[in-house]
Parts: sequence; structure tokens; C-alpha cells
Amino acid sequence: MIQFFVVLAMTAYLHTSAHAADKIRISMTGFAGQFMTFPLAQKRGFLKEEGIEAEIIRISAAAGRAALSGGEVDYSTGIGGTAIGGALSGVPIKVVACYVPAPVLALVARSEIKSVQALKGKTVAVLIFGGVAHFAARAVAKHYGLDPEKDLKYLAVGPPDARFAALSQGLVDAAVLGPPLDFEARKQGFNILARAHDVFVFPETGLVTSVKKIQEKPDEIKRVIRAGIKANRYIRSNRDGTIQFLIEWLKLNREVAAATYDGVVKVYDDDINICEKGLRLVIDETKKTVKSSREVSFTDIADLSILREAQRELGVKSE
Repeated sequence: MIQFFVVLAMTAYLHTSAHAADKIRISMTGFAGQFMTFPLAQKRGFLKEEGIEAEIIRISAAAGRAALSGGEVDYSTGIGGTAIGGALSGVPIKVVACYVPAPVLALVARSEIKSVQALKGKTVAVLIFGGVAHFAARAVAKHYGLDPEKDLKYLAVGPPDARFAALSQGLVDAAVLGPPLDFEARKQGFNILARAHDVFVFPETGLVTSVKKIQEKPDEIKRVIRAGIKANRYIRSNRDGTIQFLIEWLKLNREVAAATYDGVVKVYDDDINICEKGLRLVIDETKKTVKSSREVSFTDIADLSILREAQRELGVKSE
């Protein structure tokens, strides 16, 4: 009997050790409130609970896509510019989860510009052409009666801090920004003209991986997804703890961290139906933006089957 329990204990130890040995790299296009799922999952131990040791790195969307397809990183959190654009160009990568199924972005303009309509003929800073920020600017413009292709000019400036700098220095008339930079811009006298999540659903961050990974390591993917779901639960239910995390992670003061939390928490959602609806919109709009004639189906872009399984295991209602 003693030998049986020794063997059982050793088996459990080896199983845990095998999971603990799973080292992955996750790329992010920026460090901001809408990207905190996995940094928080790492800080609060949710990745470790799932037997994952993660290195989280910041690289551009284009570089992240190349690194993902080449195997230098295992996962990316960027959906628009990374996943959809890559899949449309034939890169073998797919979306496997959504964590922020609506964009946490605001259209912010110079102080003398008081409305979206007043942006006619003006220049807006975005991350990349065809990315989420670009689409957000176009969707907001259309919602407020402008022709997004003819009435606005777009400048691909790069990550949020570069867009904020371009706006502050007068190099552009407006910029698409997320928390906390939208909060900082407002404090400096810039105007928030509209918020994207009031206009449309469009997945901003999630989990993207290679087709090879989906085929070879679905269990690892599920455990990474589970860690993300646990992190999102924490974010929604623990305001004080998440604000403290933002203070430490983004080096913010408490006022800005609280504003960041309040600006992003409402769009952290596990509803897989919102995710799928948003992804279908992303596919259609990205095809228009990059003028792609390549026929793609939803299954060419996303595989949400592992997400559904992870949600069932964690008791998430997906209907």
C-alpha cells in the first residue's frame, strides 16, 4: 500500500514537472490596459497554475506575425494587424481566443476640433494600415457621417506612445488612443471625440498561434487559454487588485491606473459569440482595407474549438 502511494505521488510530481517545463513566448504589440490579460496572468500565477512558464515580449505587429509563423514566438495577443492580415496573406496562423472582443480605443483630437465631422480633410494617426486602430478610425468616421476613405487621411505612426507623441507635437490632427493615454490627452486639453466600443464590436486582443501549434500542442493552447480566462475573471471582479497591478506593470500613479481600469474593464468579456461576430467583421473589413481578393473562410482565420472546451471546463457559459 505504501509503495502504491509512493508511485502515485511520483506520477503526480512528474506530471506537474512536465507541465512546469512548458516554456512559451508571447508577443504583444504594446503595453496598455487592453493588453493586460497575460501579464496579469503571469503576475498573479494563473499561467503557473496551468503549468506554463511564459516570457512576454513587446514587438511590432509585423515583426510579431513573422516571429509567430517562424516559430520564434509561440503566441501573439494582437488580432487585427497580426492575425487577420497574416492569414489573408497566407501566413499559417489562427485566432484561438478573444479576451477583449471590443476595441478599447478613443478618437482623440486637437483642442480646436470639437466633433468627428470637424475632422474632414484632417490626418489621423493609427498603428498600421489595416490594423484595429485604422479600422476604428474609419468606423467612427462612417458612423458620424463622413466618408472614411475620402474625408480622412491616415498616417501609420506605430504604437500608442508614438501616436500620442505625434498628436502632442502637432504632427497629426487626431490619433486613435487607448487608456491611459486617452486620459492623459484629455488632461492636456485634447478632445475625446468618440469611443470605438460605443460604435462597433471588433476583437482587439486575444490569442493567436500557428496552425502547427494547433495541430501538435492543443493541450498547451488550452492551458494558456484557461490562464487567460482566469485572468479576465480576476480583472472583472477585483478592481483594487487590478489597479495595483497596473500601477506596478505600467508604472502609473494611482489616479491614472484607476482611470485606465475603469476605461477598459467593461470590454473584458468571455462571450464567444461576441468574439465570433467581431472576427467575421474583422475579416470583411481587413479584406477591404488591404484590397485582398483572396477567398478566405472563418475557419481559415480562427479555430475557437479549444476555447469552447476550456470554457466548458471552467464553467463559462458561452451561449
